[in-house]
Amino acid sequence: MPVLPRVTILGAGRVGGALAARSPIPVALVTRDAGWEALDRPAGEPVVVAVDNAGLDDVVARVPAARRPDLVFVQNGVLEPWLCAHGLQDSTRALLYFAVPRRGAAIEPGGTSVLTGPHAEALATWLRAMDLPAEVVARDAFTAAMLEKLIWNCAFGLLCQRFACSVGEVLDRHDETLAALVHELLAVGRAALGVDLDAGPLLQRLRAYSRAIASYRGAVKDWPWRNGWFVAAAAEHAVATPTHIQLLREAGALEPS
Repeated sequence: MPVLPRVTILGAGRVGGALAARSPIPVALVTRDAGWEALDRPAGEPVVVAVDNAGLDDVVARVPAARRPDLVFVQNGVLEPWLCAHGLQDSTRALLYFAVPRRGAAIEPGGTSVLTGPHAEALATWLRAMDLPAEVVARDAFTAAMLEKLIWNCAFGLLCQRFACSVGEVLDRHDETLAALVHELLAVGRAALGVDLDAGPLLQRLRAYSRAIASYRGAVKDWPWRNGWFVAAAAEHAVATPTHIQLLREAGALEPS
C-alpha cells in the first residue's frame, strides 16, 4: 500500500465530514470551534479546505501564513479571482467527482476527481486509497476540467431547482432543455476562459456522471461563483444566453426584467 499523507481537513460539513469518515487513516478534522492546533504542525502536509465558498475568507484568515501554501481548495465555481486576490493562485485545487447528499451521509462515487498543484499527487493517493478515482493534471487542463464541472453544477443545479427533481430525472424528462443550456454555458466559458470543449462529448460525460449519482438533487447556490458568474461573463463578452436567463427567472433565482 502506498504511503498516505497526513491530512488536515478544515470544515466538518457534508464533504469534510464524509472524507474524514471514509479515510483509511485518521485525519485532523478542524471545526469552527475546535482542532485549530493541527495547523501548528510543520509545513508540507496537505490541508483540505472543505467549507462553503462564502466561508473562505473567514477560514483562510485563521490559517497561519506558513501553512497557506499547503491549502487544498475543493470548492466548485470560478475561484481564480478570489485566489489571486489572496495570493493563493498557486494553491492545490481539486474537483471532486462524488456526491454527499446530506450532512452525515456516505460518499456516493460518481467519476474521477481531478487535481492540480503542489499536493495533487499526495491527495490523489489518499483519494484512491478510499476507492475514489483521482487524476493529476497540469494547470491548463485543470481549467478545462473546472469549466466542465462548473457547467454541470450550474446546469443541473438550475434544472433540479426549476423542475423540483433529481439529476437523473433531469435526464429522463428535460434532456433537450439540458442540451440547450449546456451549449449556452459552454459558449460563455469559451469566450471568458478561452477553453474550447467539444459540446457532444461534454454532454455525454455530464450525462454519465449524473447517471452515476441519479438520486442527487442540486440547486442554484454560491451565486457569484457559479450561475452568477455565467450571467456576468455573458454580459461582459456579449454572449446570448436566453435559456439560462429564462430558467433562472422561472426558478426564482433571478428577478424578472
